[in-house]
Amino acid sequence: MKQEAVVQPSGKALSRFQSLRRLTLAVLVVLLFAALLFGQSLFPPETMMHETVEMTGVLLIFLGIIGRLWSTLYIGGRKAETIVTGGPYSMTRNPLYLFSSMAAAGVGAQMGSIVALIGFALLCAVAFHFVILREEKFLKQALGAPYEAYLRAVPRFWPDFALYREGETGSFRPKLLLTTLLDGLVFLVAMPVFEMIDAWQISGTLPVLFRLP
Repeated sequence: MKQEAVVQPSGKALSRFQSLRRLTLAVLVVLLFAALLFGQSLFPPETMMHETVEMTGVLLIFLGIIGRLWSTLYIGGRKAETIVTGGPYSMTRNPLYLFSSMAAAGVGAQMGSIVALIGFALLCAVAFHFVILREEKFLKQALGAPYEAYLRAVPRFWPDFALYREGETGSFRPKLLLTTLLDGLVFLVAMPVFEMIDAWQISGTLPVLFRLP
């Protein structure tokens, strides 16, 4: 499989997909916050199980943010220009979506609920699946046969660690890294916000409409 196949990019088409990706992420974040605002774990706050799930979520949020930055170092705005097959892109074709789903799982875990952790990850994965299908259709036209070979060799979403190889990163673009970092910080905001939500629910300021294990 070739490392990269250069074609003429379609700036407008790529911009549409980037906008769709950000819109999908924004809608998901709003839905996740709304769910957490009125939901609560069956595990009482400050119990070992509740705290363990929350701390697992913190780890997932940090891994998601770091993974998104790692992916951006490789793709570097070249998605419609070349087939990037190194680093995270050697294991999965969509590491940015994978790591975003991981961070979303971490947000769900701030409820202290295992069901919310898994449910939020699946919700993001399903939503991104439809974005991925549209991107693949565009990239098949833009990149041709080499991209078809990449589709056959590398999983769409769940990584195959046996395929990992370092490869080469793209040219360093500080603006892209900063944008990716700022997008990821939305997940990080979840931690103090949900601590505050917990306090409001305990005090009765916020109603608890449902509970999850």
